[in-house]
Amino acid sequence: MFSGPARFAENCSHCGFSYASFNVGDGPAAFLTMGLGAIVIVLAVLLEIYGHPPFWVHALIWIPLTILLVVLSLRVSKGMLLIAEHRNRAVEGRLANKVDES
Repeated sequence: MFSGPARFAENCSHCGFSYASFNVGDGPAAFLTMGLGAIVIVLAVLLEIYGHPPFWVHALIWIPLTILLVVLSLRVSKGMLLIAEHRNRAVEGRLANKVDES
């Protein structure tokens, strides 16, 4: 399904199904960044309250952890969104042709 860390392949390697008509965009990345970011912030605040480490310790822990969590879960969330688009036969929005009744 993927040709890179979070990039879809052109076709399924088993059945040849084309992924070209699906556009999951950056929605999953934005939601993961916000959701996982909230969790990481809570954990960082708790570490600060109970441990009082220097700033560099926070940077050393939380920046790589956030990047790692987003990249690892991005494949899952993009795959789930592609499956949802396929199951619901989602297509780009189109305006219906309106008949002028004047």
